[in-house]
Amino acid sequence: MSNWTMAQAINNTLALELEQDSRLLVFGIDVGKNGGVFRVTDGLQARFGENRVFDTPLSEAGIVGTAIGMALYGLHPVAELQFAGFSYLAFNQLASQAARLRTRSGGTFNVPLVVRAPFGGGVRTPELHSDNVEAFYMHVQGLKVVIPSNPYDAKGLLHAAIADPDPVLFLEHMKLYRSFRQETPPERYTVPLGQAAVVREGQDVSVIAYGAMVGVALEAAAQVEQADGATVEVIDLRTIAPMDEETIVASVNKTGRAVIVHEAARTGGVGAEVSAVISERCLYSLLKPIERVTSPDTAYPVPMVEDLLLPSPARVVKAIRRTLEP
Repeated sequence: MSNWTMAQAINNTLALELEQDSRLLVFGIDVGKNGGVFRVTDGLQARFGENRVFDTPLSEAGIVGTAIGMALYGLHPVAELQFAGFSYLAFNQLASQAARLRTRSGGTFNVPLVVRAPFGGGVRTPELHSDNVEAFYMHVQGLKVVIPSNPYDAKGLLHAAIADPDPVLFLEHMKLYRSFRQETPPERYTVPLGQAAVVREGQDVSVIAYGAMVGVALEAAAQVEQADGATVEVIDLRTIAPMDEETIVASVNKTGRAVIVHEAARTGGVGAEVSAVISERCLYSLLKPIERVTSPDTAYPVPMVEDLLLPSPARVVKAIRRTLEP
């Protein structure tokens, strides 16, 4: 086992895949010699050469469009966009082309493509860099959307994404790259796409989160248990498309209370879909209305006030306590 950050776990995954699959290519803006803006691909070009790991022009549409062509002709591209907020420029390629080609061709063609992109707040970035874009892509049929919360899952989910025959958008929260370490096997293993994890078991309230908000939820759960004596179950979605409804439903049917936490804006977010699933499938189990803790419906602010936007453990604790009120 290795005690790795999430950045190191992803780097190890890419190195193993490059070593084992001669068709695999890693490319994007500054991913080669510089090792990417967050140094996640550091050392890969020196090890595998410029034909396998290479820099591209500053064109998100060009990066993803090129990757689609590569995938259609037998290669396994892993493309990096510098920030998910820049993926707006490649939305047509992802939604109209990569996600639809299997259906459009009647199953004749598939697109084994992974697009990696950092996102998320709490690291004082300028405009667009911290945008949470996952809800846009959750609505794109034919595209899987994966958001790991820790190094172990990041490695296993990325191996699974690369092995998947269809396109996967792999979103990596910037604050998680080096914020903590976790024991992670250096060999290849997979974490199944579309399968949530119960990362903390409890009997009184279910908290559903993903990405960096899993840590926020766990901290809030520990505070509530210590101060109030209630046990809180925390679910890490890990993959938002497809979403693991069964794990959500089983948990909420057990606890009778649900709090949904995500960093993205409230309206039309992932939490709205989770709430709909709970309302449709757990209505008679609910003891209190569903709570959502999110960012407000506003553009991402300047760095000096971003802490006012982001969900905090204190806000999650308040939401949990509202569900526990008599």
